[in-house]
Amino acid sequence: MDMAAIAALAPVIPVLTVESRETAVPLARALVKGGLPVLEVTLRTEAALAALAAIAAEVPEAVVGAGTVLNPVQLDRVQRAGARFAVSPGCTRDLAAAARSSGLPFLPGVQTVSEAMTLADQGFRLLKFFPAEAAGGLIWLKAVGAPLADLCFCPTGGITPETAPAYLALPNVACVGGSWVAPRGVVATGDWQSVERLAATASTLKRR
Repeated sequence: MDMAAIAALAPVIPVLTVESRETAVPLARALVKGGLPVLEVTLRTEAALAALAAIAAEVPEAVVGAGTVLNPVQLDRVQRAGARFAVSPGCTRDLAAAARSSGLPFLPGVQTVSEAMTLADQGFRLLKFFPAEAAGGLIWLKAVGAPLADLCFCPTGGITPETAPAYLALPNVACVGGSWVAPRGVVATGDWQSVERLAATASTLKRR
């Protein structure tokens, strides 16, 4: 699948900061069972790569990817670990080139129109808008809808269950990224039923 096909699988991509390999598999299973098969494991912890590899190996129904990919070395590592896509908070020329060469579906991050135009010139049509709320949120996405009519976005950063529906109602939003479906305290206690319920609610959000 390409990145657009992956984004089409569910309205919300859980953005996960996994503290231990042991929690990765039950967390992924709960999210998938709740209806959110696309999972982004961020490279923000020492356990991230091991967690990603465990999900890839033990939860085949999940489409697991890596987030916070900052450079080509990390891109290579996550691909070897079994990531089926990669996400970056921003993008450099080297990272974009490495992503194109790797063949791994890639969601590069942007915050400005110029960044979006630069990545569009390199063939990327689905972009992560980050940090969404801090960078203009709904107002920004509505404003760029006409001049960047051939681009779609996955806004991430500060989005909540209350604000997600307004984002998903925009024609240039393919999906949203959010961490609210896997709250840190809930994950720490292993309350997978609560994670499943949160995922089930998020999976029913309507897109335009």
